[in-house]
Amino acid sequence: MLKEAIDHRPKNNFAYAYDDETLHIRLQTKKNDIDHVSLIHGDPYNWKDEKWQTSKTAMERIASDHLFDYWFVEIKPSYRRMRYGFEIVDENETVVFTEKGFYKEAPSHTGFYFCFPFLNAIDVFQAPDWVKDTVWYQIFPERFANGDASINPEGTLEWGSKKPGQNNFFGGDFEGVIEHLDYLTELGISGIYFTPIFKAYSNHKYDTIDYMEIDPQFGDKKTFKRLVQKCHDRGIRVMLDAVFNHSGYYFSPFQDVLEKGQDSKYTDWFHLWEFPVQTEPKPNYDTFAFEPNMPKLNTENPEVKEYLLNVAKYWIEEFDIDGWRLDVANEVDHQFWRDFRKVVKSVKDDVYILGEIWHDSMPWLHGDQFDAVMNYPFTTAALEYLAKDERKAEAFADEISHVLNAYPENVNEVAFNLLGSHDTPRVLTECGGNKDKAKLLYLLQLSFAGTPCIYYGDEIGMSGGGDPGCRACMIWEEDNQDRELFEFFKRLISLRKTEKAFGNSGSLRFIETNDTTNHILFSKSYESETILIAVNNLNQTLNVAIPNEFNGRNIKNLWTGVALSSEVSSLEISPYGFAMVKIQ
Repeated sequence: MLKEAIDHRPKNNFAYAYDDETLHIRLQTKKNDIDHVSLIHGDPYNWKDEKWQTSKTAMERIASDHLFDYWFVEIKPSYRRMRYGFEIVDENETVVFTEKGFYKEAPSHTGFYFCFPFLNAIDVFQAPDWVKDTVWYQIFPERFANGDASINPEGTLEWGSKKPGQNNFFGGDFEGVIEHLDYLTELGISGIYFTPIFKAYSNHKYDTIDYMEIDPQFGDKKTFKRLVQKCHDRGIRVMLDAVFNHSGYYFSPFQDVLEKGQDSKYTDWFHLWEFPVQTEPKPNYDTFAFEPNMPKLNTENPEVKEYLLNVAKYWIEEFDIDGWRLDVANEVDHQFWRDFRKVVKSVKDDVYILGEIWHDSMPWLHGDQFDAVMNYPFTTAALEYLAKDERKAEAFADEISHVLNAYPENVNEVAFNLLGSHDTPRVLTECGGNKDKAKLLYLLQLSFAGTPCIYYGDEIGMSGGGDPGCRACMIWEEDNQDRELFEFFKRLISLRKTEKAFGNSGSLRFIETNDTTNHILFSKSYESETILIAVNNLNQTLNVAIPNEFNGRNIKNLWTGVALSSEVSSLEISPYGFAMVKIQ
C-alpha cells in the first residue's frame, strides 16, 4: 500500500455539500493499489457508554486516471455534521486513515478524524438550475447575419465575399440574429452566448470603448431589447461577454491619461509604471498580454469597481440578460468577483456567471464567485484524442476522469463545455476535414456532464483555421450547408433533452479503453437506465463486447430506435463510428 498516494481534504472537491442534506466524500489512492475502502463516520456528539458511535459505509471506486484511483460515497448525516475517516484495505494490510495520519486500528476519539462541522444550506454551491438543461450557441455578432444594411460600418464588404481578416467588416448585426431565431429553435438551441457587443474599435469588440453603449454597427438598445425578448419568447437565454480585466485603447479614461499624464484624474484606473505613458516600442503600463491597445484596469480602485459593477447590473436590469461570460477572469482580483456576484445576484438571482479560466479553477468555484468556468481541459483532451490523434484512448479516459474528479459534482453539472470558439480553429479543420471524426467529438460533448456550447456554423460543416480563419461569415444558402450534419446535431440535442441518462443527469463511467484499437466504451446511468456508448477512433470496423452484467436485459439501439435481441453480446462499429444502446 503506497500511503504517500492516499489523499483527502475535508473541503473543495474531496468533501462538499451536494445539497442541503447530502455530503459527497472522495478519497484518492494509487492506481490499482487498493482493494476496498469504507467510510467510518458518525456524529461527533453521539456517544454511548463513553464510546463514540460510528457506522461503516462502503465506498465505490468511480474513476481512475494515469496515477490515481478515486473513491466516492454519498452520505446523509442525521444531524448535518460528521466526523469521519477511511478504512483502507489491500491484499497485505488494513489501515485507518484520519486527519492525524494512519493507524492499524480505528482511533476511539473523534479528535483524530476529519471534520465536516455543519452542513449550512447557505454554503451549498448553487448555480442556476436552468443551465443544466441548456444547449448554448456562440455567436460572433459581426459574422452571423447582416439584417440591417443601413447601419453597416464604413467599408463593409459584401457578405462572405472575402476571407475573414482581423480588420475587415461584413455588417453582422442584431437584426440578422432576430431573422434567424427560427433556425436556432429548429436546431434545439436554448441559450445564445454573444461575444462582446459594446462599443469598440475592432471587429471582435474585446477592446471596449464604452461599456454602457452598444456598438452602432450591431444596432441600438431598442433593437437589442427586442432581440432579448424574442429569444425569451422561444425559451432561449442570452449571455453577454464582459471584458473587465482590460479596456480598449479608446476608452475615454485611458485617452484622458494619454492626454494629461499624471494630471489625469484617471491615473489610478490603470496600472501605470511611469510617465509619460507610452505605447511604443513597448507599453509602460500593464496590459492584456503585451497588447498596448488593451490597458489593464485597476479593479481594486473603488471608482473602477463601482463603474464596472454598475455595468454588470445595468444590462440585467434594463435588458433582462441571463448571464455574463467574463473574459480573462483569472487576472482580476478575487474580491472584485465576490462583489460582482453579490451585485448581479441581487438583481436577478438565477443569472449565470461564467469565467474564462484555462487552468485549475477551484479557487473561483466555492460558490462566492463564479457558477462555472469554460471547460478547456475537456476541450483539449477530446481534440487531442479524436481530432489530432495525439492522445490514445486510455490517456483520454484518464484525463476525463481527472477532470470530473477535480471539481464537485454540482460544479461539473454547469461546466461550460466547448470544442471550438472564435479563438480556435474550427472543429472540422482540427479533424483534417474528416466529418466522421467531428461527429464523434460532438457525440462526446453533447453526452458529457455540463452545459455544451456549439460555435456558430459548426453544425453546418464550416471550416477555418485560427483567428481570423475561424471567424468567417455564416453560410445561409442551404445548398452550401451540410444539412446531414445539421440533422445529426438536432438528433444529439434531442437525445440530451429526452433521455435523462444521456444528458446532464447521467453519471459517466469508463468501462473499456483499448490503445491498440483506440476505442472507448463508457456508460451513462440514471436510476434503472443505462446507456452504453462506444466510440471507434480507427479506420476499420470493430466489434465491442457488451459487458456481462447487462446480459438478458432489454436493449434498444438509441440512435435508430430499433429494439435488439437480449442475446446480443457485441456491437459492430463502423470506421470512425459509434454505437449507442439503451439498457433497461
